[in-house]
Amino acid sequence: MVRSTIIVRATDALPMAASVDDEQTEQALQEHKQQSKLIFRRITPNSEPRCSIESGPYTLHYLLADNVVYLTIADKSYPRKLAFSYLEELSKEFSVSYGPKVESVRKPYAFVGFDTFMSKTARLYQDTRAADTTGSSNLDKLNNELQDVTRIMTKNMEELLWRGDSLDRMSHLSTSLRSESEKYRKAARNINVQALIRQYAPFGAVALILIIVLWWRFS
Repeated sequence: MVRSTIIVRATDALPMAASVDDEQTEQALQEHKQQSKLIFRRITPNSEPRCSIESGPYTLHYLLADNVVYLTIADKSYPRKLAFSYLEELSKEFSVSYGPKVESVRKPYAFVGFDTFMSKTARLYQDTRAADTTGSSNLDKLNNELQDVTRIMTKNMEELLWRGDSLDRMSHLSTSLRSESEKYRKAARNINVQALIRQYAPFGAVALILIIVLWWRFS
């Protein structure tokens, strides 16, 4: 399920709104909220607009739109498509309510009142096991209308912390190209091996037959 959400300005990571989390959630997500600050520092104008970053039992999903970053921390088992649909909902409402004020705001959490909408929307995206017995739960309806998320970039928090990986589009493209290149090299090697087998298999079969005949005659 969705555990916590924060909205920041992309250019300087100024927090503008956040969900009100209880003490238990705050303690459980303390490390991951620190990690979210790292993500905000890594985001640039060239960053992927959508990304899922896995970290232990949770995944940090962010959506970048109109110089605003919407980030939510969710259980690792929570469907990505629901997480990004939730962020899309926030993005649309936030843009309508506060869009023109984003660039001019100076103090942190200037739009703290947006928590009401976040809390209401989060309840619609509760744990997938919360479907009611009538079979017409909000999640069922949402699942039928959600977009494909297979193209969303996925990272591991260790890649950001220790390897210094980038969130930029070109970095993601480079990684994808390296992966595809490796696949093609492996496929090419397999094809070459199969070609060699087809080319020399008849000679090998003939040689084996001759060896067997000679061994039978002179043994």
